[in-house]
Amino acid sequence: PLCVDLDGTLLRTDTLLESLLAVVKKQPLTALLLPWWLVRGRAHLKRQIAARAELDSAGLPYNLELLAYLRAEHAAGRALVLVSAADESIVRPIAAHLGIFRDVLASDGAVNLKGERKMAALRARYGSGGYDYAGNDRSDIRVWSDARAAIVVNASDRVVNRIRVPVTRTFARPRRRLRSLAKALRVQQWVKNVLLFVALLMAPEARNLALFWDASIAFVAFSLCASAVYVANDMLDLAADRRHATKRQRPFASGDLPLAFGFVLGPVCMATGIGLSLLLPRAFLGILLVYMTVTTAYSFRLKHVPLVDVLVLAMLYTGRVIAGAAATRVWPSPWLLGFSLFFFLSLAFVKRYSELYALRQQQESLKVRGYYPADLELVATNGAVSGYLSVLVAALYINSDRVVGLYSEPALLWLICPLLLYWISRVWLLAHHGEMHDDPVLFAIRDRASYVVGALLALILLLARFVGPLH
Repeated sequence: PLCVDLDGTLLRTDTLLESLLAVVKKQPLTALLLPWWLVRGRAHLKRQIAARAELDSAGLPYNLELLAYLRAEHAAGRALVLVSAADESIVRPIAAHLGIFRDVLASDGAVNLKGERKMAALRARYGSGGYDYAGNDRSDIRVWSDARAAIVVNASDRVVNRIRVPVTRTFARPRRRLRSLAKALRVQQWVKNVLLFVALLMAPEARNLALFWDASIAFVAFSLCASAVYVANDMLDLAADRRHATKRQRPFASGDLPLAFGFVLGPVCMATGIGLSLLLPRAFLGILLVYMTVTTAYSFRLKHVPLVDVLVLAMLYTGRVIAGAAATRVWPSPWLLGFSLFFFLSLAFVKRYSELYALRQQQESLKVRGYYPADLELVATNGAVSGYLSVLVAALYINSDRVVGLYSEPALLWLICPLLLYWISRVWLLAHHGEMHDDPVLFAIRDRASYVVGALLALILLLARFVGPLH
């Protein structure tokens, strides 16, 4: 028989940690019981967690290469046994789903079937050297020592070098940890935090390089704390992400990064970000903590409340502008805050519009975050109006007394309005054609026309501020 380990071998994840995350998300106070359960033994801990968790066997990230090999062995008539230290209430549904295992051995609430105990159970059933074993972990070395042959799955060189029986097959995943790490941290989202520089760039203090250093520290701190929230959300949304067409490729959902790594990565990013924020005015730390609180509330609840979701998104973007101002003590004008709120409200509506458009194209009538496909026109109207209101705020700002004292040639600023009108209208036109990325900010990063508009806006601002009167 071929005996196959589950966690880290057949699955590219750890079912205990998956179950723990599912339980904590559903019943957060259950975490207080973990030490009491652990005192009574690891097997008891696993049984209690498994009893409260619901794992989708079909949605778990399987090692597809190994699974194809096991299916071929099963088709050839070989007996396959699923052997795991996970609780049997988790292991048996997985075995039933796959339909290729003749038997299951797992922890039963009293015995933690790992290492020496797993080896003893297999020896009692098949005799020493009477089975082959597929595993991946240091704890599997003891089992391999009693097996006839080893099948090694994604094991480290240190583990492989300690195997003393013949290795008949090796299954190794491509090492893409750096790329997976960047995806887990959502490094591409850090570009949104450039908004922390906006208040400083729009103020007379823009020539003060020391303030730019403070803004740079704020950028790194804000990015790291935002990444910590992303990591936490991804770990708590594993089941939902795996049902999504693109989110299923996220590092933790796909198994590219181990969940244990996430338990370290998130807190390290959070601690580093908060540590950097202590170098800045205390107001920045306060705004950062409020931002993380609202972001977490959005992820768990507010994103499912129609209209509130887009308003919160717009406020989070505007909050970045306020955070940058707090870091540099250069406070933005009400005009800038008003423009930001309406502008990013428009982009938030674009995001929802794209999701609803995709549903309508699939002729689905399902509700998405409180919206129905029938709401498509209303969402488009609200979004377009919000975008044009932001241009109106910009026009009123250009006509205000504040501009006269800040710019050498304020009349040039009127050129900003047609550029903004063009860009906002183009975004909505592309969304109407179904060509918009579900995140319009990331779309702008890849869009050449957006770079041209951005460069022209920057040129106009520089000419208006630092070049003398043109007449």
